[in-house]
Amino acid sequence: MSYVIGIDLGTSAVKILLVSKAGTVTHTISKAYPLIQHQSGFSEQEPSEWVTQTINALAELVQTFPEESKLIEGISFSGQMHGLVLLDEHRQVLRPAILWNDTRTTAQCKRIQEIIGKEELLSITKNPILEGFTLPKLLWVRDHEPDVFRKAATFLLPKDYLRYALTGTLQCEYSDAGGTSLLDIEKQTWSQHILSKLELDPTLCPPLVTSHEVVGCLTASVAKSTGLSDSIKVMAGGADNACGAIGAGILTPKDTLVSIGTSGVVLAYEQDKQAEANGKVHFFHHAKPEAFYKMGVTLSAGYSLSWFKDTFATEEDIGTLIEEAGLRPAGAKGLLFSPYLSGERTPHADAAIRASFIGMSSTHTRADFTRAVLEGITFSLKDSVELFREEGIAIDRIVSIGGGARSEVWLQMQADIFNCTIVKLTSEQGPGMGAAMLAAYGLNWFDSLEDCAAEFLQEQEVYNPDPVQVQQYDSIYKIYRSVYQHTKEMNQALSVYR
Repeated sequence: MSYVIGIDLGTSAVKILLVSKAGTVTHTISKAYPLIQHQSGFSEQEPSEWVTQTINALAELVQTFPEESKLIEGISFSGQMHGLVLLDEHRQVLRPAILWNDTRTTAQCKRIQEIIGKEELLSITKNPILEGFTLPKLLWVRDHEPDVFRKAATFLLPKDYLRYALTGTLQCEYSDAGGTSLLDIEKQTWSQHILSKLELDPTLCPPLVTSHEVVGCLTASVAKSTGLSDSIKVMAGGADNACGAIGAGILTPKDTLVSIGTSGVVLAYEQDKQAEANGKVHFFHHAKPEAFYKMGVTLSAGYSLSWFKDTFATEEDIGTLIEEAGLRPAGAKGLLFSPYLSGERTPHADAAIRASFIGMSSTHTRADFTRAVLEGITFSLKDSVELFREEGIAIDRIVSIGGGARSEVWLQMQADIFNCTIVKLTSEQGPGMGAAMLAAYGLNWFDSLEDCAAEFLQEQEVYNPDPVQVQQYDSIYKIYRSVYQHTKEMNQALSVYR
């Protein structure tokens, strides 16, 4: 039996999946690393931590499965999007990586929009400029750390840096490149127009490759440190959401993806690269060849739940909290939560907005608060679902992965709030499984990713909406939608005290 490895470089940890040729996840290993948050709005990590913990995880995998590790043929990657890793001419890291959930770049976003123009940005990149994207981070370093910027020879996205550290080969692939605000989506090249207008050297941009392309093998030193063979083929991989789509089987327009991790994503398949982009949702390359996707994002999805637990229920595990919440009525007895802990992306591109609990009374219990958090996260994702429906995309069936797929309570809540069928797969390791599938496809184990999905992915449970709950949630959602407008000015005023 042959094997592949999927490496998912997340915001809080790297996860390694060992997957057999039959699609069985034989083993998973997760290694955590810290966030660096010097002040409100800042979010950074040391790239060396990613490398160290990945090598540690691979070494542990080899020690745990010595025989299986001899049969590993390929490795591929999934990774957190948008993060900026700057390298000097010797390919040494110049500063900590600035991550996707960092919101310090509002001034740079305004300048980019003034110089390029909103409509021109949309026509080239298919996306509005946002604080989380890579381009404004480059300008922020140029503005605030000019000595560092002068030394910069190239930039990489997080998983591309990790792949470089393991292989010595340096590239960026299309599904991640689309989230930089530097890629011409239709031409599938770095935009010389944007680079020129912003006076950025084109040599900063790494070579572009496709997600399933074989880009090298492990270096001798990495092979020695991990115990893996240096003949194992390494594929480029994809952005976490593109890989999540593959790992959930979102390879045709019939299904939609909801992924609840640190952030939350609603993703719909798109075949036409010339599809209209109105800036309300994202438009990126899929990790499937010649395919694309539209996406809405909730910045603090699962993070809202983990924040609540870490702040108010440190002695409990998240599973217990969700079980408690499942015993409370829909609507949390009139308690509403908006999950804007780190600003918001869709449909409110607002770095200053912050979260709220509304309707608190002395009769509310911890379980009510937990339920309000779960419902608020799901309402925020419904914002994206409704945007897609307004565009004429039929959303009748959603594959749910991530933390939101580990609880029957939350899966049924999704069915009721989204008013559609929710599918849980036997494996909810979306991005890591997608990376493993890219490795399998890159090795020519399958003629297509669809063939790979037919072998690797199976449905486990289906959750249908309850008409009574649907009606109640529709009424509560109308109230939820008004929260942003009623709190926007207050949060802007309070931002000076953060």
